[in-house]
Amino acid sequence: MSSRPDRIPTRRKLLLAATASAALLTGLPSAALAEGKIRIAQQFGIAYLILDVVRDQKLIEKHGREAGIDIEVEWASISGATAMNEALLSGSLDIVSAGVPPALTMWDRTKGSGQEVKLVSSLGSLPNYLITNNPAVKTLADFGPNDRIAVPAAGVGFQSRTLQIETARQFGAENFKKFDDISVSLPHPDATAALVAGGTEINSHFSSAPFYYQALAANPAVHKVLSSYDILGGPATFNVLYATAPFHDENPKTYKALYAALGEAAGWIAANKDAAAETFIRQQNSKLSPELVLEILDDPENDFTITPEKTEVYARELHKLGVLKNEAASWKDFFFEEAAAGSGS
Repeated sequence: MSSRPDRIPTRRKLLLAATASAALLTGLPSAALAEGKIRIAQQFGIAYLILDVVRDQKLIEKHGREAGIDIEVEWASISGATAMNEALLSGSLDIVSAGVPPALTMWDRTKGSGQEVKLVSSLGSLPNYLITNNPAVKTLADFGPNDRIAVPAAGVGFQSRTLQIETARQFGAENFKKFDDISVSLPHPDATAALVAGGTEINSHFSSAPFYYQALAANPAVHKVLSSYDILGGPATFNVLYATAPFHDENPKTYKALYAALGEAAGWIAANKDAAAETFIRQQNSKLSPELVLEILDDPENDFTITPEKTEVYARELHKLGVLKNEAASWKDFFFEEAAAGSGS
């Protein structure tokens, strides 16, 4: 059940954190890099497969050369949206990745600041499952005070924000944080191990792939309560890339090479699933079996597309709950024009 640990060297982590803290304290805007260099951070897991392919095949470099520019690409691996956001605002990174709600929070907080953050693209539509080993829990209303729901970032992460939307729908907007009280911040691998073993305080988990596949297969008592697709009304974007407007505006060739690379990677994955599974395992040094990775890629619920889906639902619902202060007229308000020029929602 183990996942790849955070592999950023400690010195690199400290440098990112120190630079981010200094920028946040002084309020100084970060300088966009000159054309021809881009620093990208991704998190771990199958949801970041598009980035694995971009990195493996050096697609940004390829599209840069086609545009007449040599691009130096620097990759970092960071766990958690908070560290991503600090590094982005400090200028330590140019492109970061996280779930839709954390990205929208950055758009909301930076709107009109001169360091406005917008979304670059989807990294795919993949569901998250709320699963439990408590036989008494069949619906959201069955959760009680003694249950514990593991999420990566209680109250603020993708899973918690998604659950808050459904909680407001079922129990009233004034109670949208109802399940925050029984939510526990815990990494996906640890939560999965707890559900499979049983007998621990953690008996539920709002889980992403591959973890819900593993839990459902390993313990027959584990069952699905609902999925993020149920809450959002169908297939919906899980993770996204986002960047600051200064980087986007001051590095047009580099940015366009990035966007073209993402689109090529998405198309390649759809046509080469066996090779894509191998790329993921190699790039992330994953312990998952090729058979499980291919099962995930073949699952029709999972679509590794750069086209945004249902992101506007998040923006609308989180604004209604007061999580976002700014109201978006459409999804195109918080995506850069390259994505907004295409189809999406």
